[in-house]
Amino acid sequence: MTIQDCIKFTNENPICYLATVEGDQPHVRALGFWFADETGFYFQTGASKEFYHHLKNNPKTEVCFHKNEKMTGSMLRIAGKVEFLNDIKLKEKVLEDRPFIKNFGFTAQSPELIIFRIPHGQAHFWVMENNFKPKQIIEF
Repeated sequence: MTIQDCIKFTNENPICYLATVEGDQPHVRALGFWFADETGFYFQTGASKEFYHHLKNNPKTEVCFHKNEKMTGSMLRIAGKVEFLNDIKLKEKVLEDRPFIKNFGFTAQSPELIIFRIPHGQAHFWVMENNFKPKQIIEF
């Protein structure tokens, strides 16, 4: 498997579970993933969201994507440090791709509209058939 397989999998299965840590307490929540390309895995949120503050304090995260198939499906886990991007063109793109965000009062100039990505890290796929085999780590 390659990073291209990871990009394809995440773009085709955009519901994911993102983990953060607050102090010594882990937190996981479901998110609607935005997109992936060769520059990273992209997300958007609002500055008032609790997990945004978790990531500001500790940018390490792991995200799990699941494809529901057969009995157990397949998963892709991605771990890395998030990078926050204050980029007007990206904010314009997210508002175009996800027009519902405008309903929250966000514009491309809104500092409360937060774009972040995981530009580097490790990923691995999981399927039941390989459950007890060593992970095949994909560095990106």
